[in-house]
Amino acid sequence: MFNLWGGTQQDEKTKEAYAETKINELKVAIGPLSGHSLKYCTDACLRRYLEARNWNVDKSKKMLEDTLKWRSVYKPEKIRWDEVAEEGETGKVYRAGFHDRQGRTVLILRPGMQ
Repeated sequence: MFNLWGGTQQDEKTKEAYAETKINELKVAIGPLSGHSLKYCTDACLRRYLEARNWNVDKSKKMLEDTLKWRSVYKPEKIRWDEVAEEGETGKVYRAGFHDRQGRTVLILRPGMQ
């Protein structure tokens, strides 16, 4: 049986096994997490970081650590519309026409728009 990309199902199983191995390596590399970091770092999230860095665990770890530091300072999960509504009047921020997987409103920020 062939998939959409022309590979066999076995190829897909091999790719998924490789991805799982790399995800587990990244989990070990970043160590135990808690709070919002634990919620943020799902397997799907870790996979995105690995794919962005061509499956290099060290580079993915660095990128993820930088993101977690940024998230701990700016706390994007706590942003509420009433806090940024004024920016909506200038066109810098607007609500997306969809929600994230947890049902939260997605805000798009375009700082170049005034």
